[in-house]
Amino acid sequence: MNATASAPIRDSAGHAELVRALDEAIRGRDCAGLTTALRQTLCQLMRERRLSLPDEVFQPNPEHYARREIHRSEELGYTVIAMTWGPGQGTPVHDHSGLWCVEGVVAGTLEITQYELLERDGDDFRFEQRGTLDAGPGSAGSLIPPHEYHAIRNASDRDVAVSLHIYGGEMRCCSVFQPRGEDWYRCCARPLALD
Repeated sequence: MNATASAPIRDSAGHAELVRALDEAIRGRDCAGLTTALRQTLCQLMRERRLSLPDEVFQPNPEHYARREIHRSEELGYTVIAMTWGPGQGTPVHDHSGLWCVEGVVAGTLEITQYELLERDGDDFRFEQRGTLDAGPGSAGSLIPPHEYHAIRNASDRDVAVSLHIYGGEMRCCSVFQPRGEDWYRCCARPLALD
């Protein structure tokens, strides 16, 4: 992945409204309350077509899915990352380093597979797949640790997908899990960069 970008990208037309709505949804709530409020806020902004993102967010990176920072709140501690998924691009099973997350699909369709941790033996984890769903434009979901294991991919062979991810902090790395057979996966740390 590319080196970390020095400053977030912003869209002057919609950036202030997005930040104002997210700040309001987060203030004074516990983890479950703020993720519910953020999910509702994000869906409303998308449904009412009030979510405006910079043009570069819709341009895929041919080598891997792209991560672009839209906003970082020093006061409230959250970050907003736009992810651009070229045809067929996706992630392995991964976690969110203990951070809560709200994810919304802005364009295209993403296939999201959720996993439940059953047991752990050192760096080996045994997961059970808990279902796969196709998330289309305007849909949003949340992950609250310890239920944070999933894989995402753009199953389309021609369309680009874009999603917006709001994290309860700055996610600089995560754990990814590579299959070893019989529902067992090997955990390894992966640094995350911005495009």
